[in-house]
Amino acid sequence: MRKLIVVALACLVTGSAVFAAEDRPNFLIIFIDDMGYGDPGCYGGTAAPTPHIDALAAEGTRFTSFYAQTVCGPSRGALMTGRYPVRVGGGWTTNAEEVTVAEILQQAGYTTGCVGKWDMSARRYQEKLVPNSQGFDYYFGPLGANDQNRVTLYRNREELETSNDMAALTRLYTDESIEFLKRHKDEPFFLYLAHTMMHVVIDASPEYRNRTGNGLYADTLLELDTEIGRLLKTLEELDLDENTLVLFTSDNGPWSNDHKRQRAKNAKYIEWTDGPEIPWGSSGPLRGAKGSTWEGGLRVPAIVRWPGHVPAGRTSDAMISTLDVLPTFASLAGAADHVPTDRVIDGVDQRDLLVGGSEKGARDEFHYYASGELQAIRKGDWKLRLPGIKKIRKWSELDRGTQEAELYQLADDPGEADNLAAENPELVRRLTELADAAKSN
Repeated sequence: MRKLIVVALACLVTGSAVFAAEDRPNFLIIFIDDMGYGDPGCYGGTAAPTPHIDALAAEGTRFTSFYAQTVCGPSRGALMTGRYPVRVGGGWTTNAEEVTVAEILQQAGYTTGCVGKWDMSARRYQEKLVPNSQGFDYYFGPLGANDQNRVTLYRNREELETSNDMAALTRLYTDESIEFLKRHKDEPFFLYLAHTMMHVVIDASPEYRNRTGNGLYADTLLELDTEIGRLLKTLEELDLDENTLVLFTSDNGPWSNDHKRQRAKNAKYIEWTDGPEIPWGSSGPLRGAKGSTWEGGLRVPAIVRWPGHVPAGRTSDAMISTLDVLPTFASLAGAADHVPTDRVIDGVDQRDLLVGGSEKGARDEFHYYASGELQAIRKGDWKLRLPGIKKIRKWSELDRGTQEAELYQLADDPGEADNLAAENPELVRRLTELADAAKSN
């Protein structure tokens, strides 16, 4: 098979994987909107078959402790900058002076493309905040979300049209992504595909409606999986699959904690299909959902495939995050010296974890923010949910907890059912100190 980059075996030096410059991969991120931890079949999902996502997991490593952020815009800012949202603008705006992974890879000689939902410029065109000003050579998609059953599409800086055809978006984004791959198959590339589905308002193309019998969400998920398969097949047909690192993940948990409002929003625009009349997915065994700092709010499905480098068929419970994408991709691209040193980078280089040189990984701590408020902290297997949380969304089914200190051992209790705070006061004290230090930084 022809390869753009000669693939060599990773060598281990004192436990670290070292790559020569000519071994650097292409990068493809497939970022799903509002997909729950329990949606894909390889994570226990049963509502819709997801054979292409499952095959990706079989060919790569499936992560079970992968963290995004609690909601759309902040999650994208963290992914792009390697910094907690509270540092980069806090919400659906990421400060113009931030350095993105796209800028780093662009400087390292990669052609960069973004297709799909941006959501880092307050959902409107702002000259310094749009993709073409943040490291992307090419952009196609909407700058915001689809809550009102419409999106305004841009190509680079040009506004094209406003569409209310939500069912067409998944295929449209895939078509654009395939064309990007064809144009740039002979040069190093970074493609960031950010799907609008599975964010309310959801819909599936006519040929997928009523395909599952399990409702519109399942029908839409089936189509999404099929289009992911079509994109991955194109990588293979272009002889790009062997030297392309693929990251598949979601921006946050499912919107399953605001039933009346989200069901009514979807029904206002889209006719239900056979099955449950719900426009949201599943957190699986995890507590909570989108917008919350329970595990189900920001622990998301994540798969990494890079044939010959990332071990196939592996499941890892190592702690890893979208924050780690920037330093890790920079390292793999031979561009670690481009990572900013004039600011805090919350991400860590997880190269060794990805390629099997480490089982534990480089991350031992994670901070759970919502609306700029630190609400919980994880150290190792222990998670402390802080008392007196103030910024809690008013969604009808959102789990508010006790508002006291809650301590969970996530290795044994990922569903956060057994509060061990009373039995472990010293551990609560130490984690509280860590949280206080994080707040002061």
